[in-house]
Amino acid sequence: MLFNVGDLVTRKSHGNDIVFRILSIENNIAYLKGLDVRLIADSYLEDLKKVDNPGRNEDEEMSKNLNDEINLDRNEYFYLPGKVLHIDADNEYLKRCMSLYKKLKIMAYGVTLQEKDISSNIYEYLNEINPDIVVITGHDAYFKKRKNSIKEDEYKNSNNFINAVLEARKYEKSQEKLIIIAGACQSNYEELIKAGANFASSPKRINIHALDPAIVASLIALSNKSESIDLLKIINSTKYKEEGIGGIITNGTMYVGYPR
Repeated sequence: MLFNVGDLVTRKSHGNDIVFRILSIENNIAYLKGLDVRLIADSYLEDLKKVDNPGRNEDEEMSKNLNDEINLDRNEYFYLPGKVLHIDADNEYLKRCMSLYKKLKIMAYGVTLQEKDISSNIYEYLNEINPDIVVITGHDAYFKKRKNSIKEDEYKNSNNFINAVLEARKYEKSQEKLIIIAGACQSNYEELIKAGANFASSPKRINIHALDPAIVASLIALSNKSESIDLLKIINSTKYKEEGIGGIITNGTMYVGYPR
């Protein structure tokens, strides 16, 4: 079968479980990016199967579910959600996340930086934008070299995310004053939390949806500043729940005012 850059495909050896887009083809190997999950992979062409119809629009579905969860009395009160800085190594995913923020009326600033460049630039953006929440994401992967072994070099980009979190904590040490959401597919969850992230992926080293970091950021941005967030509600609002993302309880970042 003939494959071209841009084709949607699945991998037979993985049970056709994830839909990818072909980024490039070199020497009978296709380099792939997840259509909805933050995963970069490669595959021999003979292992691929074309997908003509990827199925439902998950972005619209997840956005609708979020709107249904958010119950704000806009007749009597006014709301000032937390401000978000979203740093993403994938410009396509960033645009989808920014669309979600816009639908939820959250002030968000999007920046595209490669994973390796985030740590050396994040302080500048934090200083300029002074957000309540920063998202640090892109692509990652966990390479299972040894059973039950977790090392930095077994991850594609976890160390880059960890370094970015450490730099962000130099800007603001308090996990109440700056909420950090970090990681992508299969990232080193424990080390990201130790570095100072409030939320991180991935506890079970699984893939996460492209919108999951933005969903967490949005729900924190729309949580009352004077109250603790509903940790389980936020995690359960993501695609793969506690297997994909975990975090700690903090206060929300939204001011509530009266009268409207």
